[in-house]
Amino acid sequence: MASANARRAAAVLRDRTRTNRAAATARRSIAQAARRVRTGARSLATHIIATGTTHDAATIKAVSAGLRTAAKKAGIKGRRARIRRSATGPRNIVKTVYRYTRDQVAQLAAAYKPRKAECKALRAALLAA
Repeated sequence: MASANARRAAAVLRDRTRTNRAAATARRSIAQAARRVRTGARSLATHIIATGTTHDAATIKAVSAGLRTAAKKAGIKGRRARIRRSATGPRNIVKTVYRYTRDQVAQLAAAYKPRKAECKALRAALLAA
């Protein structure tokens, strides 16, 4: 039977491995989003994730919605794409979405005037990218 010290050491190693794996997954998703943004038009949420944000999904959705509103006001139209959405409902529902280039997102971020501090930070990151 293993001693208490050995069990504690094994638990520390498991926790460290789990933490390192989560950090690596986050780094990978940011790098993947950044590569996708460089290669072509992508969704507004992908552009936000590519800035390396640590904000939660609700903040990302709020900024995306604000940028969409700014796009309507500025008359900037993204490239139309059609996707099949099945995560939140019946399968094979075709939905029209819009993809934006880096230049278009920079224009939208310049026109976007958020009030919340988190949204202001994301706007600054989009302008810097």
